[in-house]
Amino acid sequence: MPGFLDFLGDVIAGELDIYVITFALVVAMVVLLFLSYPMVVPLAVATLIGLVHFSQSDTGVIIQQMVTGISPNALIAVPMFIFAADIMARGHTANNLLGLIEAFVGHRRAGLPITACISCTLFGSVSGSTQATVVSIGQIMRPKLLKAGYKDSFVMALIINASDIAFLIPPSIGMILYGTLANTSVGELFIAGIGPGVVLALMFSVYCYFYSVLQGDLIARVPKKSGAERRAAFRKAILPLGFPVLIVGGIYTGAVTPTEAASFSVLYALIVECVIYRELKLNDVLDSALSTGLITAVVFILVGIGQAFSWYISFEQIPQGLLEPLNLEGASQEYILFIIALCFFVGCMFVDSLVVLVILTPIFVPIVDASGIDPVLVGVMVTLQMAIGSATPPFGCDIFTAIAIFNRPYLEVIRGTLPFFAILALMTAMLIHFPGIALFLRDLAAF
Repeated sequence: MPGFLDFLGDVIAGELDIYVITFALVVAMVVLLFLSYPMVVPLAVATLIGLVHFSQSDTGVIIQQMVTGISPNALIAVPMFIFAADIMARGHTANNLLGLIEAFVGHRRAGLPITACISCTLFGSVSGSTQATVVSIGQIMRPKLLKAGYKDSFVMALIINASDIAFLIPPSIGMILYGTLANTSVGELFIAGIGPGVVLALMFSVYCYFYSVLQGDLIARVPKKSGAERRAAFRKAILPLGFPVLIVGGIYTGAVTPTEAASFSVLYALIVECVIYRELKLNDVLDSALSTGLITAVVFILVGIGQAFSWYISFEQIPQGLLEPLNLEGASQEYILFIIALCFFVGCMFVDSLVVLVILTPIFVPIVDASGIDPVLVGVMVTLQMAIGSATPPFGCDIFTAIAIFNRPYLEVIRGTLPFFAILALMTAMLIHFPGIALFLRDLAAF
């Protein structure tokens, strides 16, 4: 007890010790989080405590670092992709993508869950948002899967976890932010995310097939579509499929940068949904623009204050001190990737993934640079952990999105997630030991 009191005395006195500073910052953030403040407030207060109480530094550095954090040109792509995704989420895109997949595989065994899985992957390449994918695909596919005889726990777990492939398939907001924070090529990250995203979709589809086989006659199949119906479904889906071709193809060939691709994506979405489909009116576009502005403001404020917090803990060399017992200096690539994956996964289980990204990325970047690990591989690994964390209890954001959309209790929503979590963990292990899954396409593109 006296030892703990001495420790608290050091905290109050502002003694400069990394464990004392870390304790004070963590306690301040946890208390504010329990008081229901948004994450930007605990980050700002913790930074102020560190600067004023421990370092006696000028608080103006917070503003300087916030401006620095939101200054990179690559961040221009964030509101553009959010705007394009919102427009397509309000229109016919999800329906047309679902119609195409269902027309070709829906009648087969496990056809409907595989349709949901592939549709989440394709819509992720349009929206770049897991939550938008849960809403758009989930609202359409859940009634169909339930009608076919699938258990609701399986259906919700499938939609939540398959939607997380949107984190890996470009355009990915998480990859843009990671690329900015780690000074890594966003274009390379986009291309590198395709391989793991496709492999993950295949693994989910295999699980859906075996699950359907075990259910046997309890599962009904939908009628097989005729050739004319398949051709009609393909014609309707051509325009939505052009969206990922525009982004991935343009970046892959070097014709456009990610920022330019983001700008073209907004124009493409407006033409498709407003001019060709005529699904959206001017008021819908204005609503979408307002929603985009609000989301972008939240993201940029978080990135800005996260940059200030990261600068302070780097200034005090807190990450180096805390990570020293892990013996990462000179460790193998596999061990370093495992530690990075573990830290990001645990963090994303409890806090919004973008917050974890902003805080932890600057901590691990120097270690990655010193070890010689390909930063693009690390970016894909980090993005995968963000995806896993967003669908993992207790506080995965996609879980609460599903609760709100499907109006089901928390325990029922998470009941069927364990097999999908095992697949995601296996995907993590595969990336650690077989990095070519992510780097093959990147190397082929020869950026």
